[in-house]
Amino acid sequence: MSDRERLTSPFTADPNLQPLLQPGDRVRVISPSGGLRQVEPFQQGIEIWQAQGYRVELSSGFDDQWGYLAGTDAARCHQLLEALADETCSAILCSRGGYGGARLLETLSSSSLAKFQAINLNNNPHRSKFLIGFSDVTALLWGLRQQVSGIHGPVLTTLAQEPDWSIQRLFQGLSTGTWAALKGSGWGGGQGQGWLLPGNLTVATHLLGTPYQPDFTGAILAFEDVNEEPYRVDRMLTQWRMLGVFHQVRGIALGRFSQWQKTTSPNSFTMAAVWRDRLGDLGMPIVSGLPFGHDGANGALPVGAVVHLDGDQGVLSFL
Repeated sequence: MSDRERLTSPFTADPNLQPLLQPGDRVRVISPSGGLRQVEPFQQGIEIWQAQGYRVELSSGFDDQWGYLAGTDAARCHQLLEALADETCSAILCSRGGYGGARLLETLSSSSLAKFQAINLNNNPHRSKFLIGFSDVTALLWGLRQQVSGIHGPVLTTLAQEPDWSIQRLFQGLSTGTWAALKGSGWGGGQGQGWLLPGNLTVATHLLGTPYQPDFTGAILAFEDVNEEPYRVDRMLTQWRMLGVFHQVRGIALGRFSQWQKTTSPNSFTMAAVWRDRLGDLGMPIVSGLPFGHDGANGALPVGAVVHLDGDQGVLSFL
């Protein structure tokens, strides 16, 4: 197996053959996780897509509420499956994160996902479509990585908070397939090339040991999180270490870990100290402080893209 084949092996369709969006394309909005809390930022996100020339359609039930979820599992699955099977839809936009994506994976494993797979999108990457979101949407970006071209990027309720460079970079990447590099702080460790697997650390950790855990061989992991105290991040990273996952990957890119100070005890390690302690001995390229995640610029990251991580210069670039 060649090096390039090894890099793309977790994907049935070559991630370098992602679809491209063009103004005038139709995109569908779904709510796969938590229910909408604020209408104004959601509407602002829609208006940004419309200003770029895209036709935005709201899926029936996008604004439902069922406890902390945006409708029942069956109803949210229906939104997702309809959007997946809609051949006139070029992208699926997630309204927000929250919680509930993994519940959809559990439901889909015993429902009509097989019927969608029968459309044979896996063997026709030109008929694939984008799925765009982050945070809890990580469950779908990872679990459906063979059915969609995932983009770890702003949901509709956060898009209007993005700086101009991030919004421009998102739409340029979607329309051209070219993604500008992101700059952070290098820890050393040299350079590595692999396929990009971005996500929320907590959601990703809860996929370990399930049928939706990816093959991590040759991956560049990219993690972010919010509202997680240092000891919880320590606990999650220790689990990854004990499973031996970090021995399979070629580098780690760290985004923003925000709001961890809110309830932290006075004698806690800092988040930076936990990262250094749990990752500093891996002997691979590591870059921290990259502009993606909650509570700040959330630079879009295409799932499965072949990337170069420079641990000395602190740069994540796309090949």
